[in-house]
Amino acid sequence: MSDYMISQIYPTDQRSLSQIDFLLEQEGIRRDANLDYICAMYDENYHIIATGSCFGNTLRCFAVSRSHQGEGLLNEIITHLTDIQYRRGNLLLFLYTKVNSAKFFQDLGFHEIARVDRTLVFMENKQNGFSDYLSNLSKTKVSGKSAALVMNANPFTLGHQYLVEKAASECNALHLFIVSEDVSLIPFSVRKQLVLEGTSHLPSVICHDSGPYIISNATFPSYFLKDEETVIKSHAKLDLTIFKKIADTLSITCRYVGEEPNSQVTGLYNQIMLKELPDAGIDCIVVPRKKINGIPISASTVRQYIQKKNFDALGKLVPASTLRYFESSAAALIIERICNTENVVHY
Repeated sequence: MSDYMISQIYPTDQRSLSQIDFLLEQEGIRRDANLDYICAMYDENYHIIATGSCFGNTLRCFAVSRSHQGEGLLNEIITHLTDIQYRRGNLLLFLYTKVNSAKFFQDLGFHEIARVDRTLVFMENKQNGFSDYLSNLSKTKVSGKSAALVMNANPFTLGHQYLVEKAASECNALHLFIVSEDVSLIPFSVRKQLVLEGTSHLPSVICHDSGPYIISNATFPSYFLKDEETVIKSHAKLDLTIFKKIADTLSITCRYVGEEPNSQVTGLYNQIMLKELPDAGIDCIVVPRKKINGIPISASTVRQYIQKKNFDALGKLVPASTLRYFESSAAALIIERICNTENVVHY
């Protein structure tokens, strides 16, 4: 253990953040957009010589000054961040790292979940975390044709309902994974409630919390990937690598996705899915969006109507259960949050 001091860095401390950015740049990475805790290690002259960060239950953005590498400083940064996470109540931790750094983190007690080519490795600190997740999923396996859907449902619309109904009508069991990360305007507990109510008439639908293994675009790390297209491709390939293991566990032979003609991210994601899933024996079916008066139903449009409190227009785009919720007092705080958000389109 060194004698160097580790301190939290706050968003207003621009001087320290500039030093951290320089340190990260030396390692060929950049400060991630999603960070909720940043720490730095100082030498005796108060120069930052090592850094690391957290977001949710993930560890991110590690760097050590080249003049201090080989001193075990990164171990101390990881220990500090782990202590912070434990104090938050996060016992299951995850990290993303370059392939050539994976062995280092294995020696610190992290275990590989999945890797993408020579780009990144996704790891966790629990030896059987992912295998336990798959084991629990296996309890919902049923005979016959099984398919899958992954959705955020922010909130659940008639478009989502149409997609679920179509998929459910073409298989014996539809495993519906609801993204459980709480990074949307509408909390996961509410999104899940509206999905369950909006699909209650479909007995073949089996709803699952996505848990920490299906990662949203909003929180996928980009700090060590060179450009936006690489980020999207890496996220898609990581998601598919994990999904293939889920599909194998549940004997899923088909994945449904909604068409998204206006989103570059989703368009590229769907292209990769259409190419890679069939190679694993899984059909990928892209379903055209449901339209009202010739206009595709969009969760973004729904959020805009909620923001304007235009419940007449809202009622034409969402199931009765979703409308009831947003007309109730239970939705008051969420509606206030949406009203106070400047841009609800890409949220």
